[in-house]
Amino acid sequence: MEKAIGLALFLAITSGTAGISPLIGVGAQGLELKSPSLEFLAIGGNSLLPSSILPEPKIIKTVKVVVTAYSSSVFETDDTPTITASNTEVRDGIIANNLLPFGTKVRLPELYGDKIFVVEDRMNRRKGSYHFDIWFPSYREAKNFGAQNTYLEVLAN
Repeated sequence: MEKAIGLALFLAITSGTAGISPLIGVGAQGLELKSPSLEFLAIGGNSLLPSSILPEPKIIKTVKVVVTAYSSSVFETDDTPTITASNTEVRDGIIANNLLPFGTKVRLPELYGDKIFVVEDRMNRRKGSYHFDIWFPSYREAKNFGAQNTYLEVLAN
């Protein structure tokens, strides 16, 4: 019971400071945990923020591009297949392009809705400036994605 009360107090304090209504109610059994009604977003894989407090990103430019996919397979990359050209680990949300600076945020609304990708890798020069490559965890997933023509939104950082 002490652990439950401690957890309840922790949740009450942390939810109140995050601007969320408390997750605790009093019922016949004493303190009860309630289900939160907010959606949360994972930011960088480490933090949770209520999605309602994030502003809509500003679109700087929309362009028609070719989108393909790649994986960390040795035959698709250089001698460091899990490290991007910007020296970060590959992960979901990485996109490669030769024109935009590292750290540029983009969206592919026709393919992925509001999902934001970050330019952190480069491609072979022959691909050109209007070609983007999405990283996938496996070669099979990348191959199944194929090549698609779509609109890309460049977002303000």
